[in-house]
Amino acid sequence: MPMFDKKPHVLVLGGNFAGLACAQKIRHYLGDAARITVIDKKSYLLYIPNISSDVFEDRNPALHQRLDIVPVLAREDIDFIHGEVTGVDVDKRTVTFVPAERGGAEAHVEAYDYVVFALGNRLAFDRIEGFVDFGHTVTDIYHGEKLRQYLKREYRGGPIAIGSARFHQGDGADGLVPYPGGSIPRALAACEGPPVEVMMSMATWLKDNDKGEPNKITVFTPGKMIAEDAGEEVVKQLLDLATRMGLNYWHDTQDITRLTAEGIEFADGRFLQAELKIIFPDWRAHDFLKGLPVSDSEGFIRTNLCMQNPDYPEVFACGDCAAVTVPKLGAIGHQQSDIVGLQLGKAFGKVDPEKADQPLKPEVLCIGDMGDGKAFWIHSNSWFGGDIQKLKLGRVPYFLKMRYRDLFFANDGKIPAWGLDAAEMIAER
Repeated sequence: MPMFDKKPHVLVLGGNFAGLACAQKIRHYLGDAARITVIDKKSYLLYIPNISSDVFEDRNPALHQRLDIVPVLAREDIDFIHGEVTGVDVDKRTVTFVPAERGGAEAHVEAYDYVVFALGNRLAFDRIEGFVDFGHTVTDIYHGEKLRQYLKREYRGGPIAIGSARFHQGDGADGLVPYPGGSIPRALAACEGPPVEVMMSMATWLKDNDKGEPNKITVFTPGKMIAEDAGEEVVKQLLDLATRMGLNYWHDTQDITRLTAEGIEFADGRFLQAELKIIFPDWRAHDFLKGLPVSDSEGFIRTNLCMQNPDYPEVFACGDCAAVTVPKLGAIGHQQSDIVGLQLGKAFGKVDPEKADQPLKPEVLCIGDMGDGKAFWIHSNSWFGGDIQKLKLGRVPYFLKMRYRDLFFANDGKIPAWGLDAAEMIAER
């Protein structure tokens, strides 16, 4: 970066949903008052929510679920470094990274005045014994395409298991109160909208491909109730629907012990027979974050509800690497990115403190594909102490899920302020 540029430097670590949104919000609130740089090991945004839809509708997700972020950032005068972050020194205010385009690159150091951790997580498939040989998932393009090919060429029509390994949360959000009398709860699964979505879509796929009935499918959770962040009333409605469809449901499995060719061994001692195992893993913090003065017991970044570290005021976090992000949900990351932008706007004297200091009130906003051109829409905050629990099913939520992605790409990753409100109004009516 040019040494003659004396503007304060805001460094955003990560360029997927939370990182991209955060960089854009910071530019929006700060104008040209700061130099902004995003560092990410990939030069595109991976649009994770629609990978499973591509898989079950026989499309290669690599062709549809990537947004090139380099020109998107350049249009807002935001610099991009294609590099993998390997270390952070919060006392020296420096970040170490390795250029990621080709192997064998040398390490570099970038200094910052403010830093935003938006690095996401490690999906810990490598901690699940037998996953590489017997497991499938839809958490990225490679695994999604692998599952699509398996369904087309290898699946023999046997039983199917869909569910989560145990999530190890950390203590970084303990004591935070987003709603009166509420809390940031402890979760046993990182995010369980996707298992619910996949079990519904899988049932439709079986029907459409003459592979059998939904009673072949068992969905499982390590917790007492699947998708508990959606609220008890919403989950009851979803489970009632699943029961009427013939789907099977296991809870309190505690964790996955091992995958085998025959099925899944659970920590509670049970064994679930399955030919196809679709797994959602533990979400772990990146190793280099563990032990930092700004990290919690598991390596997630500690913040208050204004997404600022209490000990290092120049450090912010949003998205999945933030300790307060529970569940690990894109909609919450978007809420947090606006808060970070407002807080930095306040620090630069661009935003009134009364406007900036509105703490996070997390809301679960989720649209899940059910197959057959239908989807479910969830809007809830009851898990955190709020009073909202809404569920809508049908073709309109599916239309919204598909069009949201199109709007997201067409608007360089930005959703107009009216977008989510309009989507909720349409879904509810």
